[in-house]
Amino acid sequence: MSGLDPLDPETAVEMYLEARRDEISADTLQSHRYRLDAFVQWCAENDIENLNELGGRDLYEYRIWRREGDGGNREPIAAVTLRGQLSTLRAFLRFAADVDAVPSSLREKVPLPTVSGGEDVSNTTLEPERAETILDYLERYEYAGRSHVTLLLMWHTGARIGALRGLNLADVSLEGNDPGLQFVHRPGEECPLKNKAKGERWNAISPRVARTLQDYVDGPRHDVVDDYGREPLLTTTHGRPHTSTLRDTLYTITRPCWRGAPCPHDRNPDECEATDVARASNCPSSRSPHDVRSGRVTAYRREDVPRRIVSDRLDASEGILDKHYDRRGAREKSEQRRDYLPDL
Repeated sequence: MSGLDPLDPETAVEMYLEARRDEISADTLQSHRYRLDAFVQWCAENDIENLNELGGRDLYEYRIWRREGDGGNREPIAAVTLRGQLSTLRAFLRFAADVDAVPSSLREKVPLPTVSGGEDVSNTTLEPERAETILDYLERYEYAGRSHVTLLLMWHTGARIGALRGLNLADVSLEGNDPGLQFVHRPGEECPLKNKAKGERWNAISPRVARTLQDYVDGPRHDVVDDYGREPLLTTTHGRPHTSTLRDTLYTITRPCWRGAPCPHDRNPDECEATDVARASNCPSSRSPHDVRSGRVTAYRREDVPRRIVSDRLDASEGILDKHYDRRGAREKSEQRRDYLPDL
């Protein structure tokens, strides 16, 4: 097409991510990378080496391919997931038009699926009973290891995985009568909080959690510093772990087969692809950081912890908590309200 400059998909994606680096959080940037990796894969499978070649029919075929789970290689994805995937593709094509790689009208040829009320809310969660079972297993067999500490901190504080990743030893107080964690917004050190400076807070932790953290620091934790001279709380042999590393940890340890429990999906462990750590997220029982957070909110609300207290501790508005995290059913909520209504 006239007026367009050749640009291959992989290079274009890297340019897009670099352009957005200062505009969106590190976690959001990582999500965009994940979503666009699928687009780059589709381009490679269809011999599209130049974005100039893209047309409306190609985008339609990609939409079908993605909806059906990468051409049938994975389970089909839900409409809300597909909408997020295609919204990111639209943003990418807007950037591609700005750098003269595609026509400016091409992004409009990516139709977004309609999502009805309530469909934009994930229904998965880590049920409180399962969380406690997994933590009991970790405490017995992998005590104070990084996997144990990661889930323990997420479950105890309800913090986002990016906030936990950003914790340094200097942010942790494990002695005295008031142990706790200080969450600090450090965008210049690649450790931002989702709500920036407004998300900074002190979260108290129990003496039991403090003891486990101290045992981790004294034992399995690697004595490393990051590129900014900070000592991360959670570590790998190379320094501060990537968010994806911590996310994969949760996918791994929330699979029932990981701790020897029977498979609830009638799968043969010798044949199931999800037994591979790299594919742990393909297990229907695996749970994401968001699921752990929603499970923590559900547990708090079942215990009648006031919404304002939960909101402050988790750095999320009460409306967001109600819509995206509280997994109590309508009847369960009604039964809890009954305790406060003397005429019922």
